[in-house]
Amino acid sequence: MTFRYDFAPTPFGDALAVFSDEGIVRFDLSESADPQVPWLLESVSRQLGAVPEPDPGAADELVPLLDAYFDGDPVRFDEHLRLDWRLVEGFHRAALHTVCDIPWGQTLSYGEVAVLAGHPGAARAVGTACRLTPFSIIVPVHRVVRSDGSAGHYGGHPERKRFLLDLESR
Repeated sequence: MTFRYDFAPTPFGDALAVFSDEGIVRFDLSESADPQVPWLLESVSRQLGAVPEPDPGAADELVPLLDAYFDGDPVRFDEHLRLDWRLVEGFHRAALHTVCDIPWGQTLSYGEVAVLAGHPGAARAVGTACRLTPFSIIVPVHRVVRSDGSAGHYGGHPERKRFLLDLESR
């Protein structure tokens, strides 16, 4: 199995995209200039058991989808890209698959996602799955909100979550 990475432009900066032979394995909004990118690549290498190689152009299929999404088109990424779920297991995977089905412009609470994923009472586990997702934006975890309707933190970047929710509410 080979792994490669590229960067894809977003309003938040050039995001890290890691691909396997099976599809996209990670999309992280950490910017290419972010000092955490080498750490992220090291972390992904440990998780994959292999070092992804730089591959300019690897994200060429992803870029037009991101452009359309950020232009306000209701893109469902999992209908256009193959997702390699190898970094997600168990209930976290079930929760993220459920999140994929939240329609554009709508939200569900962590508890509602837990119920739909077959584990009522696992709202905190849904929160963990959303926080640890290897597929930022691609799996729309920003559509999962607190039970009181407030947005939440989105990996320490609540302004990004608000931006995405506002984008989809137009």
